[in-house]
Amino acid sequence: MPLRKDRFGLSVALATPFAEDRSIDLPRLVAHGRQSLADGCSSLTVFGTTGEGASLGLNERNRALGALVGAGIEPKTQLVVGIAASSVEDAIAQGRAGLMLGCPSFLLAPPFYFKNPGDEALFDWFTAVLNGLEPQASNVILYHIPQVTSVGLSVELIGRLKKAFPAQVKGVKDSSGDWANTEALLKQHADLHILIGDERLLAKAMNLGASGTICGLANIAPDLMQAPVNGIEEPRIALIIEQLVPFAFTAACKALVGHRRKDQVAWSRMRAPLRSLEQAECAKLFAAVDAIRAKRAA
Repeated sequence: MPLRKDRFGLSVALATPFAEDRSIDLPRLVAHGRQSLADGCSSLTVFGTTGEGASLGLNERNRALGALVGAGIEPKTQLVVGIAASSVEDAIAQGRAGLMLGCPSFLLAPPFYFKNPGDEALFDWFTAVLNGLEPQASNVILYHIPQVTSVGLSVELIGRLKKAFPAQVKGVKDSSGDWANTEALLKQHADLHILIGDERLLAKAMNLGASGTICGLANIAPDLMQAPVNGIEEPRIALIIEQLVPFAFTAACKALVGHRRKDQVAWSRMRAPLRSLEQAECAKLFAAVDAIRAKRAA
């Protein structure tokens, strides 16, 4: 199958740097975002899982978005705002923070505190949030990451939401790592932008109609991600992921950003309750990833 023409492309799940007091380090955030775009990412997805979005308050989200837009990041085309909240009111407030700056694109996670709510209750929750955001939120990407939220989005629920909100629901990010689920989304919701969270599945999915990716690896290897987002396998990606798997992904990703930027101390800082990698863990990870990156693609 030829690649779809209206592709979403490569969006970096932007990591969030913190200052010593654990406030968002706005200068580093802006610099990392601008460099990610210069390195080939088509957009920045902020406040997602890799960006520790569930640990970020509304006021600091507003400041971060203002800093990015103020630095010249185009809100209509270069920003996707992550929404992570269990209450409808908080989810709407997070979304409106983006809308106020002209951003129509959102990565909308399900409510994650109460487990096993069922499709009917989830439909009611999403309905309330989408109605609260109104039509200006014209590019909503539903976020399926059950290993983190413990609340999955069924293929059937996605279909109901797509039908109920055709002017808003435009895509799904599948971060489950479950190929059967990805394949079902590609078959049953080909009219949506199906985005792949597991970088190892991206090339295969692109050749079956996927639209792109929002991924953490683009923080540290945006050059390697260019191949799979164009449907071409890059074997070093799976090798790098194998090195990340033993660690908490977000902490490992941020450590590698610091290694890449030669700014390790600042980038190692995590927001509680997540913890930073130990120095010995970093040394092992850096050596392994550097060796993989030095290999030529087969």
